[in-house]
Amino acid sequence: MDIRPASEADIEAICDLVNHFADQNLMLHRTPAQVRMALGDFLVAEEDGRVVGCGYLAYLGPDLVEIRSLAVDPSMQGKGVGGMLVERLVATARARGVKQVCALTLAPDFFTKLGFARVDRWSISPKIWSECVYCPKFHACDEIAVLRVLDDA
Repeated sequence: MDIRPASEADIEAICDLVNHFADQNLMLHRTPAQVRMALGDFLVAEEDGRVVGCGYLAYLGPDLVEIRSLAVDPSMQGKGVGGMLVERLVATARARGVKQVCALTLAPDFFTKLGFARVDRWSISPKIWSECVYCPKFHACDEIAVLRVLDDA
């Protein structure tokens, strides 16, 4: 398994992976243009030349980033791919001097096993909600906010 920065050649695979879950109302859809704009902050998990996972950091302020579009191919779930992506994203945030990493998720236990804590969604920067208006569940959000403080950042 190779976790690496995403490249232009990965855009279609990232969109396919994310939109597979977005079609189930589990995350927001991503267009190639949206992925291209965030490409420098995307990581992909690749196995045998195939993108099997992805995620990126969205900067919400100098001390806060959000993990977005974290997706793992259904055939690779339960094999540690998501955890590897999150840890690399956290390491990237730490290397950039960011103090906090957050996420909005339907799988909070996945994140708590990785050192995140459940928090009140309103305690996180209002910038996190900038994409929420595009979500089909905007008026009945069931996502849980999680936060990991990077003490050594």
